[in-house]
Amino acid sequence: MEFMTNLQSGLDEQKPSLFELLSEQQLGALIPPSLRYLLAVATHRYPRYLLRILNSFDELYAFLSLVVERHYLRTYGGGFTENFYGLKRERVLLIKGGEIPRAALGAPDQVRETLKLRNSDIWKNLAVMVALPYTKRKLDEHYDIHAASANVLGPSFRGDALPDDATYRQNIFHYYKWFLRKVYPSVNAAYYFALLAFNLAYLFDTAKYHNPFFWLIGTRIRRMNQADHKAIAAAAAPAPPRPGAPPAPQSLLSPRTLT
Repeated sequence: MEFMTNLQSGLDEQKPSLFELLSEQQLGALIPPSLRYLLAVATHRYPRYLLRILNSFDELYAFLSLVVERHYLRTYGGGFTENFYGLKRERVLLIKGGEIPRAALGAPDQVRETLKLRNSDIWKNLAVMVALPYTKRKLDEHYDIHAASANVLGPSFRGDALPDDATYRQNIFHYYKWFLRKVYPSVNAAYYFALLAFNLAYLFDTAKYHNPFFWLIGTRIRRMNQADHKAIAAAAAPAPPRPGAPPAPQSLLSPRTLT
């Protein structure tokens, strides 16, 4: 009876609300500036050792994020901050509607194995989780440095005029600054407009994806269910000893040793 009730109600209990997703994103967005601030404070005391690390903070943080997020995606099926909210990432099936409610209720373990991220999906998600935010941060930073002042001064600004005998590197840098001034503001506006459109579509339950980049890689965020917790617990459990193997050494604080 409970099976038929859940099936006929049409309520997707595994679909997180938009507010859960936004809260998780805000938590993740707080980590880089917090770590940068702590590193800057420590650099004032130990500049000889930490100044170079602070100057390369974005690259170092991207590398550490890649390692941590890959571990969490492989182990828990979701990112580091998503794990705090009981969320996971799963593939979207290429079938009509993309949903299999009967199978999800009748055979949750098999459905979990079918929808869990493969190795190629993990790397696609890492590109969205690590490479995309890193690129966005660097573009915003370079825009503030090279393009914001030029846009304020207007056509009279000639500080970046290309010399006649410019080198190949100077040409590349010149057109990069042109891209930042002329093209990047429109790209940035389109980026935030696409995020808003997908968020609204997800809020009104007309889309499975709350983010356009999740749509591109065919991944969505879901709540963990009992099958997920059972699989994670089974993976974390120690392997059974082989027949005839000597017993593992006991810790001094083990209850068996103390008694």
